[in-house]
Amino acid sequence: MMKPEELRARFGGVIAFPVTPFKEDLSLDVEGLRKNLKHVAQFPFCAVVAAGGTGELYSLGLDEHRLVVEETVAAFGGKAPVLAGAGGSYAVATAMAKQATAAGADGILALPPYYPSPPDDGLIAYYQGIGAASPLGLLVYARDWFAPGPNLVAKLAEAIPTLVAWKDGQGDLRRYQMIRNHLGDRLAWIGGAGDDMVPGYYAMGIRTYTSSIATVSPKLALDLDRFGAAGDSQSLTRLMNEYVIPLYAFRARKKGYEVTAMKVAMDVIGLCGGAVRPPLPTMGVAETQEIRALMAGWKKEYL
Repeated sequence: MMKPEELRARFGGVIAFPVTPFKEDLSLDVEGLRKNLKHVAQFPFCAVVAAGGTGELYSLGLDEHRLVVEETVAAFGGKAPVLAGAGGSYAVATAMAKQATAAGADGILALPPYYPSPPDDGLIAYYQGIGAASPLGLLVYARDWFAPGPNLVAKLAEAIPTLVAWKDGQGDLRRYQMIRNHLGDRLAWIGGAGDDMVPGYYAMGIRTYTSSIATVSPKLALDLDRFGAAGDSQSLTRLMNEYVIPLYAFRARKKGYEVTAMKVAMDVIGLCGGAVRPPLPTMGVAETQEIRALMAGWKKEYL
């Protein structure tokens, strides 16, 4: 079992965020999941997330969550730490943390609770409960309505001994700078709002980011990190303009397309994206053709 500080020491580079593929009847596509994980596991990611936001955590039953974690652990075989998502209700989130630990995960990625904008003491109790449910290192994922300031992050760091990292999903660099300045090196800092934020994150000194593009093109995700870490702004800007920004502009068309578009892209290139579960939106034929055209543009260099 990986200790929290051992997990923290592994961060540096790209954390892959695989999707959870579903069949047309919305059942879990286990064979498709295995195919995708086998593809991603060939590349040197510093960690991989099982059943995170892009993995539609909130749509999974507990048995499905356990199976996704088990398959991810088996596919990576120790090549990279497996971070298991946990979130939703207090009972479900703590149960997910416990069963992920038993399934061989190396860390827990805590997503926000089901209830939006509760008081600070309620949030602290929620994340404390997830932390207490597992001896593994804990990462808190600040996304959607959960956008705490420096004081609350400091309270969480004090209250949860196993908290080792903070994953920003807001993309608010001003706020993130203030949080990092307030806490210093107490936590590892992860850029988690998207591949399109790599220039901003790396300019402020962050050297770990989570990538959904890694599911489609591991090589592109790794090059974004490589050029960002090297300060090669010319190469990074080219990749952003040619590949990343057009995809993220498409994803921004409709709420939920941040998952749907990645699944459609995976289907287009021969991996297993599969269906999305409600309330995420499906995509029509015309827009699917647009994704197909985008992927055709990626083919020469990154597929």
